[in-house]
Amino acid sequence: MTVRDPKHTFGRTDVDIMSQEAAYRGYFRIDRVTLRHRLHAGGWSAPIMREVFERGHAAAVLPYDPILDRVVLLEQFRIGAWSAGWNPWIVEIPAGTIEPGETAEAVAIRETVEETGSTLSDIRHICDYLSTPGGASETVSLYCGRVDAAAVGGIHGNAHEVEDILVYTVPYAEVRAALDAGAYGNSVTIIALQWLALNRDRLRSEWAGP
Repeated sequence: MTVRDPKHTFGRTDVDIMSQEAAYRGYFRIDRVTLRHRLHAGGWSAPIMREVFERGHAAAVLPYDPILDRVVLLEQFRIGAWSAGWNPWIVEIPAGTIEPGETAEAVAIRETVEETGSTLSDIRHICDYLSTPGGASETVSLYCGRVDAAAVGGIHGNAHEVEDILVYTVPYAEVRAALDAGAYGNSVTIIALQWLALNRDRLRSEWAGP
């Protein structure tokens, strides 16, 4: 999805790709790109070499129970947090990679089942965004989904992916207090919970039925 701000002066046609090659192929991919781009003051930049992390595109969903007013959260090990010197067990929401032929919404629905054992009875699109545009191509399509949190919990995940996911529900008031205290450390969870804080009353009204 391409998002254009009316303040933007340039677009994709204002980038000249001089060369592009594979720098690494493994679990993920890194491309080395040499380019130049138009300058705000006029003319073109000098050639720039950048390495781009190509990890695919993702969909994520915040499972929310509007009747019990509870949020479903996950905890699992993340190597990036470990490498950054953080506690590597991160509190998150369900998310997964969009495979060829899949829609983002379908991935959000699938990942909710795989990672929490619950199903969504409704789903709302929140936004699409670039996770790290300075060096990665990944986009995230973010949703909020309605669940029945009464029976949600336990340990989930795909064994063939060596997933070990602890699932639990938290009252919204506790989630909001933790959000305000800066307790969540990843962008997709923070954005989803901030959206819920802004839209919770409307969402509870719209999802008030059985």
